[in-house]
Amino acid sequence: MKTSKHFLLLAVVLGSAWLAFADGKPKLTLDEFFNSVSYSAVALSPDGNSVVIGTERADWDQKIFRTDLWLYHDDGKGGSLNGPTLIQLTQSGHDTEPKWSPDGRWIAFLSERKRSSETDSDSGDDKNKNKDKDDKGEVSQIYVISPAGGEAIPLTEGQEEVHTFSWSADSRTLYFATRNPWTKAQKDDYKKQWKDVVQYRTAERGDTIFALDVAAALAHHAAEGTKEESETEKESDLNPGARAIATSPLRVEDLVTSPDGRKLALVSNAINQRQEKPEDVEIYAVDLAGVARAPSPATAGGETNPPTVQPRRLTHNHAAENSLRWANDNRHVFFSVEVGDVTGPYRDLQPHLYWVDTEKPDSERPDSETGAVEQWSKDFIGPVDHYTVAPDGVLAAARLGTEVAVYSVAQPGQSLHKLNGWEGTYEILSTSAHSPRVAFVYSSLQKPAEVYLAESADKLDQARPITSLNHLFTERDLPQGKPYRWKAEDGTTVEGMLIYPPGKFEAKGLPMFTFIHGGPADADGNHFEADWYQWAELAATNGWLVFEPNYRGSTGYGDKFLMQIVPVIVSRPGKDILEGVDALVKDGIADRDHLAIGGYSYGGYMTNWLITQTTRFKAAVTGAGAVEHVGNWGNDDTTMDDAYFLGGRPWEAQQRYHDEAAIYQIDKVRTPTHMVAGADDIRVAVLEDYLLEHALYSLGIPNKLLIFPGEGHSLSKNPWHGKIKVREEMKWLQKYGGVPSSN
Repeated sequence: MKTSKHFLLLAVVLGSAWLAFADGKPKLTLDEFFNSVSYSAVALSPDGNSVVIGTERADWDQKIFRTDLWLYHDDGKGGSLNGPTLIQLTQSGHDTEPKWSPDGRWIAFLSERKRSSETDSDSGDDKNKNKDKDDKGEVSQIYVISPAGGEAIPLTEGQEEVHTFSWSADSRTLYFATRNPWTKAQKDDYKKQWKDVVQYRTAERGDTIFALDVAAALAHHAAEGTKEESETEKESDLNPGARAIATSPLRVEDLVTSPDGRKLALVSNAINQRQEKPEDVEIYAVDLAGVARAPSPATAGGETNPPTVQPRRLTHNHAAENSLRWANDNRHVFFSVEVGDVTGPYRDLQPHLYWVDTEKPDSERPDSETGAVEQWSKDFIGPVDHYTVAPDGVLAAARLGTEVAVYSVAQPGQSLHKLNGWEGTYEILSTSAHSPRVAFVYSSLQKPAEVYLAESADKLDQARPITSLNHLFTERDLPQGKPYRWKAEDGTTVEGMLIYPPGKFEAKGLPMFTFIHGGPADADGNHFEADWYQWAELAATNGWLVFEPNYRGSTGYGDKFLMQIVPVIVSRPGKDILEGVDALVKDGIADRDHLAIGGYSYGGYMTNWLITQTTRFKAAVTGAGAVEHVGNWGNDDTTMDDAYFLGGRPWEAQQRYHDEAAIYQIDKVRTPTHMVAGADDIRVAVLEDYLLEHALYSLGIPNKLLIFPGEGHSLSKNPWHGKIKVREEMKWLQKYGGVPSSN
């Protein structure tokens, strides 16, 4: 009897333990983390019943990031044969920027797919479709596909990539921009004279904007089929049925058509896409009223006739405009600003929402004098990260601190009105002119990013997910987090995020990894992201309390807070970060004997600087971060903000370039440091990483440098590079930071 009781008790204990294990969730693994899917585009159909979605995910066999399009359909009436459906619309792995035709019959998109019967299909097996892409050098061209499915149809062709495109209001025409095309004779003459010599700047060509008759292009495709280029050698880069309507000495970066179809708005950029002069990036308008309907025929020499209209400049400022959208009044064009200021001399502000009046007289005076540009909701202290034009105004995803919520506003002078929604981060909003529905991407620390659909803007908190491509993460034990605030030495309140290891939320005495965001005009907060750049959740899963400081220079806390980084580009934010670390140690949250630090891009700048300021960090992981500013100013493709942050160009602020550079204090470093860099990085030249490695090597500091071939500043070419980066960085933190691998 005694034995039976003991057996029964043992059975109960084992049963309870089994149930606890069954109810518990396993921790996230490295492989699972890098199999996440990110969403690059969300576009609601004109009737609001369908959503086309752009995705990006790793293809480990092909060693590429696949970019595909998906289609969700729900007529909202329960009338669909099989209910709501989500299907993969394209299969090539190279499809981006989907745009609905206004009549809803077509989805146009850009693709770098091969032009052959094997790769043009969007149904069936897509194995090996992309294996020759890098060798063949495909460039983006416009394709269309029916929302009912089937094969994608190419509408443009040639060796010049399509930079941007827009539908006409009547869906009959596609406007697109490419580099000014050359005939075959022009190409041959250039090659004969210059061989393989690179003429930096002098050989650059601006863009031509074309109008393409969609019906004619479809007929041409049907007649010609999908012959290989070698079978039908093109004599020029001219597209059949396309007529030139405007030219620009600059690159056309974005192109949008007014709702009434009478105007185009475009934003220009430097031909080489380097941000060196503010005047390279401006907004222009093209009046379509005088454009001839017939194609501009090629002359005997193969050159197109001159365009019938010229772009009219709308802005004149020291800002880099982007994200163009027409207002419903057909008069104003909305835009945001990436860097710079529309009101006066160059200075970096947070991204705000503006519009420009296209009917104001053309002028070369600054926008602050013409009054053509107006900022919306000036009293909002955070950035407008995403926005969409709704039938009754604007919906905006805007940041305050660590949260990005959705706001509505109907008039420029009104304040943003926060809509009911969930805590977390909203992105990529999409609306329709003929439906109250709203589509968007949403995530939080414990909810992976998915696309959602709400019946209206006032029902965001009732939105339903229409994708589940990241469902695996909901089955894993994900970290929890919360904001943390501390006082800087000057009394300023600074905020950051704390992300705790699973099962240790609000625990004390934890080993801490200070993970610094890039930008610097960015911020960390309540969102989910799984990639080589933001891997805080994986670090927390591996036992680290992750501290993400939103130092001076971050967004979400006002323009004044952001601008206090000038001209002390690393020393001021560096103090904020170290004061945050001190506060966490003092509060007993962080273990002072197990501190590590890391970051990429500007986060790499800060990491490189901070290991010269303190020896408290046991390990550092840094990537694409400069250690000096003169060479970096010369090599960078965004030199406007470099000079701004340091108070001038190198010869104008010599002492500042010296005082804010880590290399001149590198002899103070005692922290074992792991470094990574893209071999083709322009934003922060790889030479900066070689310089840091050489300095540490000469000082005898433990270090390691990984160079990723073919990668630029963003490790976007080969997914193995980002995975190896994070794998080795975590090993480095474990080896020198003292966190056991069992955590």
